[in-house]
Amino acid sequence: MSVLTRDEAQTRAQLIDVHRYTVALDLTTGDETFESRAAIQFTARAAGDTFVELKPALLRSVTLDGQSLDPHTLDQNRLALTGLTEGEHELRVDATMRYSRTGEGMHRFTDPTDGETYVYTQMFLEDVQRVFAVFDQPDLKAVFALSVTAPEGWTVLGNGIATDEGDGHWSIAPTPPISTYLVAVAAGPWHSVRTEHAGLPFGIHCRRSLAPHLDADADEILTITRACYDRYHEKFKEPYPFDSYDQAFVPEFNAGAMENPGLVTFRDEFVYRSAVTDTERQTRAMVIAHEMAHMWFGDLVTLTWWDDIWLNESFAEYMGYQTLTEATRHTDTWVAFGIDRKSWGYDADQRPSTHPVAPDPDAVPDTASAMLNFDGISYAKGASALRQLVAWLGEKDFLAGINTHFARHKFGNATLADFIDSLAASTDRDVHRWAEQWLRTSGVDTLTPTIGNGSEAGWTLDIAQRGNRPHRIAVGAYDRDLVDPGQLTPRDRFEIDIPQQDGPTVRPGRRPDLVVLNDGDLTYAKVRLDERSWATALDSLSAIPDPLTRAVVWNAARDMVRDGELAPTAYLDAARTHLPRESDLAVVQGVLAFAATQIADRYLGPDDRPAALATLTSICRALIRRTEDGNAPGLRLTAVRHFISAATQPDGIQDWLNSDSVPGGPELDPELRWRILYRLAVLGAVDDDAIAAELTRDPSATGREGAARCRAALPDGDAKAAAWDRMFRTDDLSNYLFTATAQGFWQPEQADLVRRYVPRFYTDAVELADRRGPAIAECAGRYAFPIHAADEESLRLGEECLSAADLLPALRRKLVDQLDDLRRALRVREG
Repeated sequence: MSVLTRDEAQTRAQLIDVHRYTVALDLTTGDETFESRAAIQFTARAAGDTFVELKPALLRSVTLDGQSLDPHTLDQNRLALTGLTEGEHELRVDATMRYSRTGEGMHRFTDPTDGETYVYTQMFLEDVQRVFAVFDQPDLKAVFALSVTAPEGWTVLGNGIATDEGDGHWSIAPTPPISTYLVAVAAGPWHSVRTEHAGLPFGIHCRRSLAPHLDADADEILTITRACYDRYHEKFKEPYPFDSYDQAFVPEFNAGAMENPGLVTFRDEFVYRSAVTDTERQTRAMVIAHEMAHMWFGDLVTLTWWDDIWLNESFAEYMGYQTLTEATRHTDTWVAFGIDRKSWGYDADQRPSTHPVAPDPDAVPDTASAMLNFDGISYAKGASALRQLVAWLGEKDFLAGINTHFARHKFGNATLADFIDSLAASTDRDVHRWAEQWLRTSGVDTLTPTIGNGSEAGWTLDIAQRGNRPHRIAVGAYDRDLVDPGQLTPRDRFEIDIPQQDGPTVRPGRRPDLVVLNDGDLTYAKVRLDERSWATALDSLSAIPDPLTRAVVWNAARDMVRDGELAPTAYLDAARTHLPRESDLAVVQGVLAFAATQIADRYLGPDDRPAALATLTSICRALIRRTEDGNAPGLRLTAVRHFISAATQPDGIQDWLNSDSVPGGPELDPELRWRILYRLAVLGAVDDDAIAAELTRDPSATGREGAARCRAALPDGDAKAAAWDRMFRTDDLSNYLFTATAQGFWQPEQADLVRRYVPRFYTDAVELADRRGPAIAECAGRYAFPIHAADEESLRLGEECLSAADLLPALRRKLVDQLDDLRRALRVREG
């Protein structure tokens, strides 16, 4: 397939204006393909040549201004349009298109619970070409008028209000001008909950088999939706620009959600079948807020080219967390951002694949390279940069600049330069210089304090900075409580600018017991603790009053482990001391996740892993005992989950499975049953018959994924061979079943059993990526990589693969990142 280059997009945008697409889709022609007819009205500004894109199973006919074109001139995904004259034109394309099983284009899914079928589109970044013919680039906005023929009993959803015309025919109201990648259709026997708000129809939709679970949470989801909608209308002067707001929870979705105007699609794991923690509910709420922010930043005003994808994602990320904090019951969202989401950005920014938040346009020369920038930098680091900007600029001026931007570019496209100009129009501060320092540079600054003991003048704080960005941070000073030395009392909180212009900062009194840089987590930087502060933290971390401050300290410890400055076992010791007393659920989840997936599974060698798992189960037992009164169900559920995953002996969790309950609660729901069965499979305590029996009990799509994960995890040579063949020798696994199988395959406990598959990964993954494309390539690089093979031979094989193979960009990027993480793990082990 030919990828679109930036130069080609600029040339085409200079030649043509696209006005309207009239698209008819017929979804009644079979399980493998559907029919697609598109009529495109466009204007050529001058005589010239261009091309239109599509990826058909069969291209039946093409006419340009009533004249037939030869369908056989289609070259990969491009159909040449030569000899265009200046003026208006109409292109008509009639084609048969393939359904997808990988979440690209028109994805088709049959629910194993009830046999019902659903289809939905995911057009991003260039997959609209899999659905209809298109001039596929974000700055050729147009009106889209779609009609859909669907089986009887189906409901059709789209960007605008959909009308049932009878006999399976649906028409969708034409859109305002939007970009090609934002067109959306979802069709099937949806279960829907509909309401109105602010004069607009609102709806939430899911598969019928999930109906009871959606109904149980409908009030919560719609309350969040209404609150965010109202808060955005307080912030933004431009009203919501579309005619309705539907949210569809769809199966086997590759992303968390997609900001299609008027029809946001979410992965349907957000319709909870089993018990979840309040932090997980907060995550769902944040995604709702994030996607709604895109209706303005991304949909109303859209990037001109993919180098500015951060403009979409960083803004929505920042606004999602901030608006949730302001408008809903979730008032501590920045704690979850700091302990979980932000680390995604820090990790990505320290790999060889790092890039500026706003890369140079030449660094994104085509659509293939653009796909690689959907990472922790464009989301988490970008949101952190905007949070720092608001702290420096002030929210009033920031919002004024945003509203200027919307007014100048609504229903159009904009660049970073346009955005910065809009901000600059609302402030006297040098926003252009700020953008150069924050958005055009890569890497993470590190701030290290040196603290002078108190004298008559007071105590001193001198901050060494590795890096060059300006920072405005808060510094927190804490003292041990005189009555209870295990408790900490806030003494002072003050703001300073980095770099310090006038030498060390002087504060009155003796030096504090604990000094925390970036208290409040308003900037993006790694921070260190001085020796005395770290000793205080080891004694009293859980006694720091503010959970966001505790998150900052835990992140400092995390970074020190990753950088080889703190032993992994010291982190585990701190967790064992403080997590049993920790009250914030996001902090508990974040610390346990790092301790389990990084320290126990990667940073410690095989000989030290059993002790690490024993520490984790000890922490979880303490949390389970602490929550026996039922007052912290989320904390108890978190502890139960991690206890299961860290179990080294099957007896205890087998008893839970047999009794269908954890003593004292909770009762086992499908998620916990599959979690226990998965761990028992790893430990060799169940066989395929037990997995099949559980699948009979839970035949849902999630059950199928659980069974695939368990079967791949069995410590049996034949089971491993079968799982490998399903992933790499056959192409019939959907994206979700591939992922589940890959997640089960590699286990630290089974290193000897799977050792022979390590070199096979590097050849088979390359072939798989070439056959199945970027979505499965990304899954293979993320989930099927031999992550627990932390040795020099695995590193050598990976580097050899990178240097020798012509890799699909999506796979290359994942391998670059995975191998860098492998090098880091080896350095930590050696340290």
